[in-house]
Amino acid sequence: MPELPEVETVRRGLAPALTGHVVKDLTVRRKDLRIAFPVRFGERVRGRRVADLRRRAKYLLLDLEGGETLIMHLGMSGRFTLHGPKSVTNRPGLFHHNTPEDGSGNGKHDHVVFETEEGTRIVYTDHRRFGLMMLAATAEVEQTLQAGGGLGPEPLDEAFTPAVLSTALKGKKTPIKSALLDQRVVAGLGNIYVCEALFYSGISPKRLARTVAGARCERLVPAIKRVLADAIEAGGSTLRDYAKADGELGYFQHRFAVYDRAGKPCPGKGCKGTIKRIVQSGRSTFYCPSCQK
Repeated sequence: MPELPEVETVRRGLAPALTGHVVKDLTVRRKDLRIAFPVRFGERVRGRRVADLRRRAKYLLLDLEGGETLIMHLGMSGRFTLHGPKSVTNRPGLFHHNTPEDGSGNGKHDHVVFETEEGTRIVYTDHRRFGLMMLAATAEVEQTLQAGGGLGPEPLDEAFTPAVLSTALKGKKTPIKSALLDQRVVAGLGNIYVCEALFYSGISPKRLARTVAGARCERLVPAIKRVLADAIEAGGSTLRDYAKADGELGYFQHRFAVYDRAGKPCPGKGCKGTIKRIVQSGRSTFYCPSCQK
């Protein structure tokens, strides 16, 4: 599943083609993804100007003039591609497409096609259909997202501080790896970047979350921010089918310190340990037992 850096890269790639532009047409080729599409979906979006394209956690938020927001989640395999006047090859952040070369959006798994007044086509493709699109009043977007299980603070916001994370971790008896994957603790983190952040902060993924509150959070929060910022700069991580609009891959996977590096030497300065893989809550965890305590 795309994590925060991949979703943010997608947002940055789509924003110039959508923000300030009118959605001339919206074509929906099926009745649902993970959930049913909004009632009168096309009617409520056609002719509306896009005021902004934001991100909250792993959600893309398309604010439409008139007070409604299209909430979108990529699920496991969702991806957007640009076709037409705005589809320049150096625009980062979109998923590599498997649609026809003419950009018609008629591929087997092309489920939604947006078209702006300039003729740009934005095609949403999702072969596993775990993504979602729903409409909500712009003023109620946060309330809508919180109703889905709750979202914690944005890790790249200045408001996300060691003190804030410490408060969220106090009393938690789960391993810190599991706690950081809980979207109610901090929003947008996934398996890859939690493994990397724990390495750079020198914290074992097996350590109980409540023992990280305090001094260890002083190391962990900057590590989270650093890893996410570096990943966004690199265009995200390509493990399966993620790519930029021109077909180039995201490059952060070449910078992994521990993720997917089981059996390899620890890159930590002066450390002679070896990266180990364990399974926590059904997810692979990669870390160095020698320097992560």
